[in-house]
Amino acid sequence: MSLQVVWLKRDLRIRDHAPLCEAAARGPCLVLYVYEPEVFQAPEFDPSHLVFINECLAELDHRLRERAGRVTFRVGRMPDVLEELHRAHRIADLWSHEETGTAVTYARDRRVAAWAQERGVRWHEIPQNGVIRRLRSRDGWSRRWLERMNRPVVAPPEALRPVAGVDPGRPQSPADLCLPPSEKREAQRGGESVAHEVLYSFLHERGVSYRDALSSPVTAAEGCSRLSSYLAWGAISLRQVHQATEARRAALRQARAAGRAVDARWARSLSAFSGRLRWHCHFIQKLEDEPRIEFENMSRAYDGLRENEFDPNRFAAWCTGQTGYPLVDACMRCLHRTGWINFRMRAMLASFAAYHLWLHWRPTAVFLARHFLDFEPGIHFAQFQMQSGVTGINTVRIYSPIKQVRDQDPRGAFIRRYVPELRDVPDEYVAEPHKMPLAVQHACGCGIGRDYPPPIVDHAAAYQEARRRMYAIRRTADARTEAQRVYRKHGSRQRPGR
Repeated sequence: MSLQVVWLKRDLRIRDHAPLCEAAARGPCLVLYVYEPEVFQAPEFDPSHLVFINECLAELDHRLRERAGRVTFRVGRMPDVLEELHRAHRIADLWSHEETGTAVTYARDRRVAAWAQERGVRWHEIPQNGVIRRLRSRDGWSRRWLERMNRPVVAPPEALRPVAGVDPGRPQSPADLCLPPSEKREAQRGGESVAHEVLYSFLHERGVSYRDALSSPVTAAEGCSRLSSYLAWGAISLRQVHQATEARRAALRQARAAGRAVDARWARSLSAFSGRLRWHCHFIQKLEDEPRIEFENMSRAYDGLRENEFDPNRFAAWCTGQTGYPLVDACMRCLHRTGWINFRMRAMLASFAAYHLWLHWRPTAVFLARHFLDFEPGIHFAQFQMQSGVTGINTVRIYSPIKQVRDQDPRGAFIRRYVPELRDVPDEYVAEPHKMPLAVQHACGCGIGRDYPPPIVDHAAAYQEARRRMYAIRRTADARTEAQRVYRKHGSRQRPGR
């Protein structure tokens, strides 16, 4: 019998797992998860990621045991782990999903490919989302995405043929890997069953207000899908989410046609959510097509814009939520506790770092990658470049952290939760506490410069200077030429969300 190895990466589920089903149908099947030092020691990795991964693996191991299988755990560098298994058991086929990851995992995959070719092991990589390898043109991409999403969901194998004589190993805790414990006490719990519970509650209960709730941090935690972490680590597939969403939309249309009362908000909210599922793969495709954008400006016309002006004191204030701008600080502190914040607030954090503090996007992106439980490299680095204005093809958006309070948290409910220094500040000063008269500061027990910092920069001055510098480059011939190149390579041929 030829040994089949299923290599788990960001696909920690049993349902809609094509590599697992293909391997199970061909012979004795070893399902492998490897704790790779170069991955968990990378600057983007956080112990909270490991906790979530282990929670997903615990459930997956349980589901496999019900089918006479199990997860085999190893610690080591790839393909060294594969070589050890191959010497003992002769691997015939290696199965995995395609992954659009960081430079670390990309280099690792190249090593595995070379090893497999040298050893005569057939490595089968199967797509699990709408990202297309070796894409020649973005033309027709949306159609191909939809075709993939509409393929049947793969049922889990009924049984696996176990491999005798293999030490199963054990899951690794942060302490086992010499990592500190996770500090995110309010992070989402991992696992495939939890992912499907979250999906159901969104499609049948919480999602009715999605379109109205997604922008404000006050309402987004409940009103957004909250599926991003499960998608990022593969506890649920994008195809499953897409098909469940379309089935729910169809059921609501049928109910309305039958004369039953249906909240009109459902149609708008699920239409908006459906568009964002395309947006998900649209951004990952950028990193797949051009891996260098993990480190380099998408438009090279912006090289040198911020690299030589990095202020470590400003960076430290931003990282710790001590900028003197309450919503910026509340969002950052929320991330430290939960690992999640809604998209508009992520955009505001990136914008504030890039324009108000004039920080290069790379170190700020790496810092937030650690704190985002749902860190997805393709989305993350492309989005940071977009919010920092260095793609050359997107509108320069400079968020006002003061206006965002007035629009998204006017009573300061979110701010007061995460910035307790401002708990008793009157509503009229919650956006700009530094404008409180001394008597008010004394009355509410919040002294500016003592209990809470004054603004690290002046908003109006920073806004004007950032616009001046951005548009000075944007108007150049080099920037226009680069914008055309970037659009040909990465531009959407159909606006995401439409």
